[in-house]
Amino acid sequence: MSGARHDVAKARIYLAGFDVFRVDALDYGRSLQRMCADAGFEGLYPLDALGPADLSPQEKAAWIYRANLAAIGRADIVMANVADFRGAGEPDSGTAFEIGYAAALGKPIWAYREDVTALRERVPCSATQLGDVCDRGYLVEDFELPLNLMLACAATIVQGGPLACLRAISVAYEGGTTAPSSWRQDGGSEIRQVQG
Repeated sequence: MSGARHDVAKARIYLAGFDVFRVDALDYGRSLQRMCADAGFEGLYPLDALGPADLSPQEKAAWIYRANLAAIGRADIVMANVADFRGAGEPDSGTAFEIGYAAALGKPIWAYREDVTALRERVPCSATQLGDVCDRGYLVEDFELPLNLMLACAATIVQGGPLACLRAISVAYEGGTTAPSSWRQDGGSEIRQVQG
């Protein structure tokens, strides 16, 4: 991957995802930021800013919330890990919120997951007269998308991990030198398969 030209500011990528819950979250975040730098971007990781130690749990949660919103606001692009988190077919709810917030701000959103088969094929369900129903008794949408339509239509979804997603972003934004646009605001899903 080519780096950004020196006379053009690097595009900033907010790195959304449940990776902040890994036991090695800080080290993993630094590795994501190195990947971004190698691709010509600046990675903004949610754990870059750590709140004051003397906050109550609720105050700390509010501090993290405000810090993450500010980081998304500073970002030019949002890249989100939308792999299944705590259940089949569903990414982390915090990541889903960040995607929605970025969409409301008109930010380009790129998401990645290894499995891009249709949601209906991954969520265990039973056929009924009303449609396919999951084990908890809710209809499973069947739009042939790998995620809920509100996420799939807000983001360009790349099959693979963070490196594959960065490669796709790099191609789209010429190694970080092209100012991103908000062309995805009107919805429409797109899934890209990137050759490793």
